[in-house]
Amino acid sequence: MNKIILITGATDGIGLETAKRLYAEGHTLLLHGRNAEKLAATEATLAKGTGTGRIYTYNADLSRLAEVDTLADAIVKGHDRLDVLINNAGVMRVPETITRDGLDVRFAVNTIAPYLLTRRLMPLMGPGSRVVNLSSAAQAPVELDALTGEKRLLDDMPAYAQSKLALTMWNNALATSLGSRGPAFIAVNPGSLLASKMVKEGFGIAGKSLSIGADVLTRAALSDEFANASGLYFDNDKGSFAPPHPDALNNQKCRAIVEVIDRILGSL
Repeated sequence: MNKIILITGATDGIGLETAKRLYAEGHTLLLHGRNAEKLAATEATLAKGTGTGRIYTYNADLSRLAEVDTLADAIVKGHDRLDVLINNAGVMRVPETITRDGLDVRFAVNTIAPYLLTRRLMPLMGPGSRVVNLSSAAQAPVELDALTGEKRLLDDMPAYAQSKLALTMWNNALATSLGSRGPAFIAVNPGSLLASKMVKEGFGIAGKSLSIGADVLTRAALSDEFANASGLYFDNDKGSFAPPHPDALNNQKCRAIVEVIDRILGSL
């Protein structure tokens, strides 16, 4: 069956590799990118392939939460259903770490934007739909004042690791609160040190094949293996479901993350 699948950060890295696979399988893709030229080039590349689905493109800077709202508006207006949302876009090392909204850009892009986008697109998703959130092997306890932007995190890796745990925590909180009434929420570590732009910039190494990540994201999006995986964490370094950081298994702490994000969004 043809699925309608939204991939954020689809113009390079794991997102692009996943898009190529899903389009070749005949699915309709909603592709998000921050750079309009790269987005157009991605659409042109995919269109040359053998896919039979349609391609829709959406340009937005996820560090600007107003643009996330505009992105959601466009998708809701253009589609009456969404089968899979892959929250793939992420940042680690950036020249400017504070957004226009006064937030840490790692939290804004990696945690808050995908939460806002997911919440806004919930009317298009029901039981049977899936939200695949790109987590990471790097997970560190979340400082709530860093999430709100009151505390500045200077180092890239701690900020990134906190943002990825916060993502995993809201993933689990929504899975718990919505249960069978909503889509499945699946957090995935696609594999450590894959050959993405982020790894090259952050660690100065070429990295392992992106196909490792694209394989698991395609499975998480479509396969029966993940049909009953809501609230679980798949660790592709281990090749299996595994426990995330203990904080992501603490319902009270997970709810607190959601409450803080809701408060941030309410204040904006």
